[in-house]
Amino acid sequence: APLALPAAAFAQAQAPEVEPIEALDKGLIAIMKAGSQHQSFMQRYQMLKPVVEQAFNLPQILQISVGLEWSQIPAAQQAQLQQVFRQYTVAAYVHSFTAYNGQNFRILGTRPLGAQRIVDTELVPRSGDPTKLSYVMTNAGGQWKATDILFNGTISKVATQRSDFSSLVSPGNATRLITELQRKVAYLSGGALKS
Repeated sequence: APLALPAAAFAQAQAPEVEPIEALDKGLIAIMKAGSQHQSFMQRYQMLKPVVEQAFNLPQILQISVGLEWSQIPAAQQAQLQQVFRQYTVAAYVHSFTAYNGQNFRILGTRPLGAQRIVDTELVPRSGDPTKLSYVMTNAGGQWKATDILFNGTISKVATQRSDFSSLVSPGNATRLITELQRKVAYLSGGALKS
């Protein structure tokens, strides 16, 4: 019996859907430590950008967040939206994870959700209660990437974004959403990022 636990823990760590989330957690710790060392927003943004792009299926998240109007948006606006949404997602993380105070992330396990998998994690502060973050992982072309985050196991980030985004998109026109995301990027980055 004593040997069973490490073997199970090892198998868990090797689950392919866990790897992008482990990398994201390490990336977030790295930018918090960089923030504590007074590295600039842009330095931390450049550190985290490839990690976020690897962990999340950003094009799919954006399309789900925009909803049915996505297919009616002109290609040039779709491309602009993809770019500013990527900036917005990375900037939001850099803005939120500014300093390291002994926090750590813990991967709790994985569970099936139809063809998808959920990776349950928690952010553990040095003191106080942990925050549960569950990542909905989807396999696309042999790569597991997150397509949603559930806060405290229930509140869907994509559903929240959809209610925010849908009011800013009219059939064939996403300029209001693009402008709003550009405004948010400028705010989150303290003006360091301009679209």
